[in-house]
Amino acid sequence: MAYSHHEERALRFVLVTCSDTRSMAEDSAGDALSELIAQKGWELVDRVIVKDDRETIAEAIKRACDDAELKVDVVLTCGGTGLSLRDVTPEATRDVCEREVPGIAEGMRAYSMQKTPFAMLSRALCMQRGRVIVINLPGSKKAAVENWEALDPVLAHAVSMMAGGGHE
Repeated sequence: MAYSHHEERALRFVLVTCSDTRSMAEDSAGDALSELIAQKGWELVDRVIVKDDRETIAEAIKRACDDAELKVDVVLTCGGTGLSLRDVTPEATRDVCEREVPGIAEGMRAYSMQKTPFAMLSRALCMQRGRVIVINLPGSKKAAVENWEALDPVLAHAVSMMAGGGHE
């Protein structure tokens, strides 16, 4: 299925990996997402790793969204969306965002369910903070890439709509 959109502006991303155990050198999911962003001609303006701590994650999301110099369109979180008691990324996201965009999270789960039933265990959210969209992705490289595949066709249009663009 082909999607058309007239948005030509390069999207600007911040990637926040949420992990108690990964360093930048071990963040294979973050590396894969960085490559996928670059392949689209979009820009990764910052990439950080934070501990699986609700307040720390919330602060990283807030800082990425609110930094006027970064001019971010999309904040991707990577990790912390499962059932482990340390997985608090959805809660941290809800703490600092105003509006849910449930269709994106539902779409990612539906897409991944075609590949594994374990996708239904994801608690990932998609929300807006102002005019920035915040999307929780899983921490494994395979799952993060699958979720990106589901997101890719709609991201530019979502950003355009948040910026006040109309429908074609």
